[in-house]
Amino acid sequence: MFDHFYSAVKQLCDEKKLPEEIVLDIVKAALRTAYRKDYGNNEQNLDVIIEPKTEAVSIFLVRKVVDVIEDEDGEITLEDAKKLSKDIKLGEEVRMDVTPLSYGRIAAQSAKQVIIQRIQEAERDTMYEMFKDRENELVNALVHRVENNTVYVELGGVTAILPANEQIPTERYYGGQRIKLYLDRVIKTTKGPQLLISRTHPKLVGKLMELEIPEVKAGTVEIKGVAREPGVRCKVAVASKDEQVDPIGACVGQNGVRVQAVTHELSGERIDIIPWSANPKDFIVESLKPAKISGIDINETEKRAKVYVNQDQRALAIGKGGQNVRLASILTAWEIDILDAVDAPVTVVKATPQQKAAAAAESKPEVIMVTGLGLSEEIVEKLAAVNLEQLEQLKGLSVKDFMSVEGISADEAKEIVDAVKKAK
Repeated sequence: MFDHFYSAVKQLCDEKKLPEEIVLDIVKAALRTAYRKDYGNNEQNLDVIIEPKTEAVSIFLVRKVVDVIEDEDGEITLEDAKKLSKDIKLGEEVRMDVTPLSYGRIAAQSAKQVIIQRIQEAERDTMYEMFKDRENELVNALVHRVENNTVYVELGGVTAILPANEQIPTERYYGGQRIKLYLDRVIKTTKGPQLLISRTHPKLVGKLMELEIPEVKAGTVEIKGVAREPGVRCKVAVASKDEQVDPIGACVGQNGVRVQAVTHELSGERIDIIPWSANPKDFIVESLKPAKISGIDINETEKRAKVYVNQDQRALAIGKGGQNVRLASILTAWEIDILDAVDAPVTVVKATPQQKAAAAAESKPEVIMVTGLGLSEEIVEKLAAVNLEQLEQLKGLSVKDFMSVEGISADEAKEIVDAVKKAK
């Protein structure tokens, strides 16, 4: 009845990807259950031996040698034990070979249920051990199927659910698609390990940057904070531990190739890389770019900042639908109020004596409009949409600043910068 028994065990190990020792323990437990159903009871102490070379399976009833029997199932007198082994002594255990020739249908069914149940439990434990050490990591996944708003993905043999609230709103998923996910936590449940995965978690951006940017992976450039509106825009604050390494340049890469790789993985989500500063005022000013700030007043106690901007910079500072100021507030952990510069206290915007003298010496400059820079009508309209209609407003802005304006591409931003330089 045990022909090719060990071969079947090895096949089960391969199919379920479980260690041989675990599967053998499960099979032994099933054989003990089957024996008790047909020939014994639950109180018996049974030992199952499986010989790998001969594929022989033996079942032994183990009893303790005593003077007076109190437990008939687990004890035997010294006199009876001597019949089995002449050298046996009190307190030792005697093993009686009770291997049956066959099992009944009910016993076989019970053994099968034990194997199925224990195999499932072993798989769950194995999967949990596999993933529990991968929390807070980037994982590769294959989309298995999509049902309504729920996406089922395969992760190393485990099917996990990507719920609607963890999906990028602008992204569309389909079977066979390969995506990168952030594994937040692994929870052990009765139904197996539950993987909490996400495409919207702020740390996903950091993990993708580690993948694309060697300086971030090496720790030379540190990601200080991330604020996201998944699929739309993201602000990342970075700092360098090495004075010779420019954190912005390292993250952006030549011609923006590094940050664009992250953007591509996030379905076009625009990523602004800004320098982190320990000074709250400087950090808030950087986080609100490309808007130019006229002044700032902060309340350390309430963690609230009043930011003053000229009227022509208000739209840039707030952003479409309040996006720019909202992300800046999340990134800096400060409540930010955008106010008109005309309402600013005198102490907010301070000018040095040299600046005052220079301003007094200058005559009122001629107003040059953007329309006179030779730019296309399409670019002029995009600039006008954010109240950038005069040459003076464009001076000092970089290619990156213009790319932050809704709809302006890298090529268009470079064209604007070149036009401003020529006009000077």
